[in-house]
Amino acid sequence: MATKLRQILFGNTVHVFSYNWKKAYFRFHDPSSELAFTLEVGKGGARSIQMAVQGSIIKYLLFTRKGKDCNLGNLCEISKKEQEQALAAALAGILWAAGAAQKATICLVTEDIYVASTPDYSVDNFTERLQLFEFLEKEAAEKFIYDHLLCFRGEGSHGVILFLYSLIFSRTFERLQMDLDVTTTQLLQPNAGGFLCRQAVLNMILTGRASPNVFNGCEEGKSQETLHGVLTRSDVGYLQWGKDASEDDRLSQVGSMLKTPKLPIWLCNINGNYSILFCTNRQLLSDWKMERLFDLYFYSGQPSQKKLVRLTIDTHSHHWERDQQEEKHGPRRRFSPVEMAIRTKWSEATINWNGTVPFF
Repeated sequence: MATKLRQILFGNTVHVFSYNWKKAYFRFHDPSSELAFTLEVGKGGARSIQMAVQGSIIKYLLFTRKGKDCNLGNLCEISKKEQEQALAAALAGILWAAGAAQKATICLVTEDIYVASTPDYSVDNFTERLQLFEFLEKEAAEKFIYDHLLCFRGEGSHGVILFLYSLIFSRTFERLQMDLDVTTTQLLQPNAGGFLCRQAVLNMILTGRASPNVFNGCEEGKSQETLHGVLTRSDVGYLQWGKDASEDDRLSQVGSMLKTPKLPIWLCNINGNYSILFCTNRQLLSDWKMERLFDLYFYSGQPSQKKLVRLTIDTHSHHWERDQQEEKHGPRRRFSPVEMAIRTKWSEATINWNGTVPFF
């Protein structure tokens, strides 16, 4: 099992996780602060997982927990206990969906060593000590995670790697082989001495299925091979924009399944940096009248961001109003990458940063 885990992650059994991955865990900002509901995210490839989980934390706090109204005040005032409940609910919900709503598998590190080093397998001193716990009910999985939350949110816990292992075991190797296609044979890709998550990992967190692509359904590749995209709308969506991306490449365009999720929360990949956009109005995507003028909140995950950014989106402004706004910011004003990402969903939108200096 340890060998299969390495193979599906790295494509071989000799690679191990880099330092940034090993030190990554799920840690919130201070309770009762303006960013109390957000995770502090580190550097490197683990960051995309932390931000994808952040989307599910917001989903729980805003839309699925009982007895709380969907407003920003309730998000910013959460206590340490509410942070812990939100993290347990988010992780359990993701693992349960990956297990096709039948079973969740949770990996914890124990004292005992179950795997010896061989010429084909290099030890990393924690994967060899994994113990797996299986749950046939989502509530039981959530309670178990809550009771063992330090294994995911404690410093030195390898919390993000343990969650990724749990995600893979919940999905199962058999299902993963069916999810993936010829474009993606492993889940991580080497990058600058570390490893980045491929799209299949993010889609597994967002949709429960490790689809390697962002378009809807299946498409035919250049050599008539079948490429696997996203089959259903998920609760949390996905937007992407890159300054080097080609708009002609149909297969790299995000499909409506991810652009229009069930809830107004999006994981954003903007020039390779991951962030979150969300709206507190649950009806935003189910009533077209709500999409005329609305607020989105932006969390970049960057240490420099000390408070949430409120963006006002106007999808029905006239072109002369847009021209005026562009003139106001100078004739050659560059649009922020955040605005470009938003316009992949609302193409004609005018975006007001409400006094914040636009992020570039």
